Amino acid sequence: MEAPSPGSSFTDLLEFLGAKPTLSVPAGEKNAPSAPEGTTVLALRYAGGVVMAGDRRATEGNLVAHRRIRKVFQADKYSAVSIAGVAGIAIEMVKLFQVELEHYEKIEGVRLSLEGQASFLARLVRGQLPLAFQGLVVVPLFAGYDEREERGRLYSYDAVGGRYEEVDFGSTGSGSRLAKSYLRTVYQDDLSPEEASDIAVRALVAAAQEDTATGGPDLRRGIYPTVFRVGADGVEELDDSVIGPMAEQAVDSIR
Repeated sequence: MEAPSPGSSFTDLLEFLGAKPTLSVPAGEKNAPSAPEGTTVLALRYAGGVVMAGDRRATEGNLVAHRRIRKVFQADKYSAVSIAGVAGIAIEMVKLFQVELEHYEKIEGVRLSLEGQASFLARLVRGQLPLAFQGLVVVPLFAGYDEREERGRLYSYDAVGGRYEEVDFGSTGSGSRLAKSYLRTVYQDDLSPEEASDIAVRALVAAAQEDTATGGPDLRRGIYPTVFRVGADGVEELDDSVIGPMAEQAVDSIR
């Protein structure tokens, strides 16, 4: 009798081959190991797409672990994913998610729908539940352009893999409440891509004013937020030459 095929899921293929990695805190350890954590990421819809942005700071306790970490990544041609939580595990999750989408497209001959991508990311988060119970929490944010509905869509998650579609904007990480408070005061349904990008940067600056784990733009070192726009033409990462002036204006006006 032939073994069942793992199908179009790369994760199922790894499990089928007995190569699926397992991560856990060693038995007898009461506390999870200390690890750098990514903080604030956010996304908001504009007319025709979505903007996703993240600060560049990673913290370890009360210390700054990294000042230039990337928290926003392209998932496929029409989607992007950002991470908050334990940085190492989160980045590995993103890499696996990217491979999953590429593997599915190669096996099935079509891209997985945006709704399907969001659901699969929830599955990956749920697979990290044992680590979450040990303090190694990863919470992503997912957004993209839905070719079928011709609009931008975004999804937030919780630590146990719950998936929630947001109507206008979403944020996760230590500064998420502050970022959402700012977005709530300025968000409009008919924003242009440029206006949405500017608002995203300002929301991160607003969060950094009160949340020490969120890194504001470092104008002296030239460290600016990572900003992606996703629309009908696909994913576009904004260059520092575009983000720099936005960051300078945001720092001046928010302060």
